[in-house]
Amino acid sequence: MTKGIRALASHLNLSISTVSKALNGRFDTNAETRKRVVEAALALGYVPNQSGRSLRQGATKTVGFMIEANQDGSTDSDNFFMSVFDGVQLVLAEHKLDLIVLPCPSNEDPVAYLSRMVTRGIVDAFIISSTRKRDPRVKLLAAAKIPFVSLGCSNAVDPWVELDFEGVASQSVDRLVERGHRRIAVALPTINLNLGNLFLKGYKKGLARHHIQFDQTLAIATPSSESGGRNLADQLFGFDQPPTAVLLSYELIAGGLYKRLYEIGKVPGRDLAIIGFRESLQTKALVPHLTCFSAKLKDIGVALAETLLSQMAPFSNQYSNHSKQKIWPMTLLEGDSDSMMVK
Repeated sequence: MTKGIRALASHLNLSISTVSKALNGRFDTNAETRKRVVEAALALGYVPNQSGRSLRQGATKTVGFMIEANQDGSTDSDNFFMSVFDGVQLVLAEHKLDLIVLPCPSNEDPVAYLSRMVTRGIVDAFIISSTRKRDPRVKLLAAAKIPFVSLGCSNAVDPWVELDFEGVASQSVDRLVERGHRRIAVALPTINLNLGNLFLKGYKKGLARHHIQFDQTLAIATPSSESGGRNLADQLFGFDQPPTAVLLSYELIAGGLYKRLYEIGKVPGRDLAIIGFRESLQTKALVPHLTCFSAKLKDIGVALAETLLSQMAPFSNQYSNHSKQKIWPMTLLEGDSDSMMVK
């Protein structure tokens, strides 16, 4: 049973004004109070009246796409989001719906930010990204009965579209083992994004399939930046027995990795086999050309929009046959960065 703001304030023994400020992310309430209020709102299924009215009336005719600043992952470089937005808008425009981007700043908790957007009732539905395993934002939106879809899976029940992180990692291990590699490292996000969990799962499955024991020290948390790539090179060649290959779960570190390898007298593709996650503007300029994967980003946006519309009452019949969850396939682009053979 959902609760109103009075019941929420009474439950917390706080004033309605304090609860309202906390839900709206006001910084004249302390961080601990804001966290406590948001957690209680999730637990009690608090539904803001304003958002409820907007949802029932469809008043805004707007969909919000929440993105987060400074998050590790393949979705934070070059034109990824712009291409996805384009696909989303192509579908929404057919139904006279608008898209607005909701950028959560790096210094704010994503759940508190989303709670504030829900409270203000500025959109009729949400697309969220940078999902965590059992993402609390999913629980928040479900409790508020607001249609949503996530770019990235969070559980087996709610609607999502996910890039095939697990399949890419597993296929990459197969490719490297065929070239004789047995000591294979993997670069993972530094925060608990579900894409990292999926990539690690695929990596482990690939190793197990070839009877290679998983070595925790070769699963390296790496910031999504050029400096992260440089540090990764130093870590890889700091081992007494350096790995002969590495998988990258996102593309931004590839440039830094290449540069640092050349600085220490190593050549990508000759001294270290590298397979990247996704082709981008940055990776296209690398020499030797990076072996990686590609996906049609605009089509991902289309799938997100259609999945969302299948959850929205005015459009659900039209999209009733649309899949609620989809793992998006990726295509291998062969380069020279993993050409080395190990005897």
